[in-house]
Order: sequence, then structure tokens, then C-alpha cells
Amino acid sequence: MNTSDNTIKLDQFLKFVGIAPTGGQAKLMIQEGDVKVNGTIETRRGRKLISGDKVTVEGQTFEVEIN
Repeated sequence: MNTSDNTIKLDQFLKFVGIAPTGGQAKLMIQEGDVKVNGTIETRRGRKLISGDKVTVEGQTFEVEIN
């Protein structure tokens, strides 16, 4: 998590919440269009997320919370 600008990359977030066991798995899920950010399919694994963003994978939605 990059706390200096209060963001986290999408692939890192998927690992952090336990959706993807590895960065490679996260990358595949994102590239295959399996991940939505705020209701829109996101294919950029480096997409920066901020607090309040909602990430949806396999019907589960996670809210980004960065302290």
C-alpha cells in the first residue's frame, strides 16, 4: 500500500483481501475482465484505488479503506 498518496494498486488490493493468492493470479483476473471498480470492468492492474472505491469480483464487493 502506498500510504504516501493514500492509494493501492488494483492487483495489490486483490492480494490484500485474499481474492488472489498471487500477483500473477490477480493479473489474470484483471486482464480477463473479471474485476469491476465502481461498477465498471477494469483491465489495468496498476489502476490506483482510493478509499471509498468499490471492487467487485465473483459477485463479492469490497470497499477500499486506506488509513
